[in-house]
Amino acid sequence: MSETGELKKISIFLEMIKFSHTVFALPFALTGALLAAGGVPTLRQAFWIIMAMVGARTAAMAMNRLIDAEIDARNPRTATRAIPAGLVSRGLTLCFIVAATTMMFFSAYMLNPLCLKLAPVALFFLLLYSYCKRFTALAHVVLGICLAAAPIGAWVAIRGTIDPPALVLGAVVLFWVAGFDILYALQDLDFDRLAGLHSIPVLLGVNGSIRTARIFHTIMIALLFALYNFMHLGTFFLLGILAVIAMLTYEHWLLRNGDLTKLDAAFFNMNGYISVTIVMFTAADVLMR
Repeated sequence: MSETGELKKISIFLEMIKFSHTVFALPFALTGALLAAGGVPTLRQAFWIIMAMVGARTAAMAMNRLIDAEIDARNPRTATRAIPAGLVSRGLTLCFIVAATTMMFFSAYMLNPLCLKLAPVALFFLLLYSYCKRFTALAHVVLGICLAAAPIGAWVAIRGTIDPPALVLGAVVLFWVAGFDILYALQDLDFDRLAGLHSIPVLLGVNGSIRTARIFHTIMIALLFALYNFMHLGTFFLLGILAVIAMLTYEHWLLRNGDLTKLDAAFFNMNGYISVTIVMFTAADVLMR
């Protein structure tokens, strides 16, 4: 294969796994690192945390695309994805999975022993998520657990221990992700019903799913306030919470009365802004102190 062809395959693969959406979880990993360090972590720590995060997410998304290839081929919304469309082979995807998983484990090794011990646990949940919709409507929660590993793992990377604040921040991510993934799954409600797949939208319908997402996001906000009090954080973190409340309110307003025409704006724009807002205000809070 020519160099141009190789670069094109890599570009298609990165688009397939939505590499740009790393923005959803990476800021929370950095938030965990900032809070654990009580300031800026070392350059070495930050580098390996980012490498572990990118490796884990890349492996997870590639596994999901590979495992779901047949389902994606039957779904009109996903039939043009790289594997069903024949743009990327299963073998090449598997090679990317092995490479990304290796990067994840090596990064964990470079951080500390506990990170390395927990890496297989994270990998188990990443793999489990891809199969969940075949047997449970709680796939959204499992995805939340997968991304909750980002701030918890970053905390462990800094301190070498699992402490209560890390678990609270992990729970913040869990309910945030599960909530917006429920909304995202509304796009496939009709197909999932016909295909016999499981999800909260299949179980509860459009209005029930939107209400459930609102409950999850309300719990997320409550946990952010709990973290604020538990760690005696300052004004900047509090302002960050208020900004997140405003964005979540707007996100759910866009989907009022079950209107899904603005789902992309609610999902991609607002959730990207939310994660970046959290890390920016956390950084301001710990640095100003």
